[in-house]
Amino acid sequence: MPLPCRWLTSLMTRYNGSSLLIDCGEGTQIAIHKRGWTFHAIDIICITHFHADHISGLPGVLLAMGNAGRTKELTMIGPKGLERVVRSLRVIVPELPFEIRFIELSGAGQRLELEGYVIDAFRVNHRVTCYGYSLSIRRAGLFDRERAQSGGVPMKFWSRLQKGETIEEDGRTFTPDMVLGPARKGIKVTYTTDTRPTQSIVDNARGSDLLICEGMYAEHGEINNAVKYKHMTFEEAAGLAKKAGVRQLWLTHYSPALAKPDPYIPDVRKIFPETYAGKDGRTIELNFEDDQKNE
Repeated sequence: MPLPCRWLTSLMTRYNGSSLLIDCGEGTQIAIHKRGWTFHAIDIICITHFHADHISGLPGVLLAMGNAGRTKELTMIGPKGLERVVRSLRVIVPELPFEIRFIELSGAGQRLELEGYVIDAFRVNHRVTCYGYSLSIRRAGLFDRERAQSGGVPMKFWSRLQKGETIEEDGRTFTPDMVLGPARKGIKVTYTTDTRPTQSIVDNARGSDLLICEGMYAEHGEINNAVKYKHMTFEEAAGLAKKAGVRQLWLTHYSPALAKPDPYIPDVRKIFPETYAGKDGRTIELNFEDDQKNE
């Protein structure tokens, strides 16, 4: 439920000039304007499920993207039925200067690679079909001169291979792994909401730099409601973060009755110390780790 100081669900990530949205609840357009971010660069929109609080802001965002002069194709990802739902919402936004490509998910999980992101969609347990998403940015290994020389890779190709290019010359194929060492740790963010705790969340969030997870209920006595409506408590979300070994947990998607989540955080941190209450506009910049041994 939108409240005076709380918009509905949406996450924006920005990487290498490309933006990605997960969910697009009411108020998303205002929230993006408030941050001063551009609509033009939104290349991917992932939808977790088709409840209004997760998709009702989509017509306005699509219109804002069109008004920002976007002409590049937009990719939308979501459960089966996505195209039908979006086309229904577009009755009030019938004309856009860009095409929309729909990718409808099926089964327990699916991996996609788009705009530099590795997107892992995974089924969770809600009252309707619902998916969580892990977003990963890979990081290649360091240039290994000895490996390149021992493999007979011509020096003129070294720079291009480091950038990920595959080269063929005189019947021989040169690939990036011929000049690079082992892949280094990348960046990973996992987002999941509207679900009971599931093993799929633990498996897909494992090792994430940030887990953004629903915490519908904060009080101990709300577990019955959490089970009934297929949501989670703060403590359950913290338990998942601990099992998955994530670095940081942001709680979100609070019950309308939960006006102030902060007083409950100290108790939750007894389960998972790096727990924080999500707030509208909360941001973080995630950077690649420095490889102190080799750099």
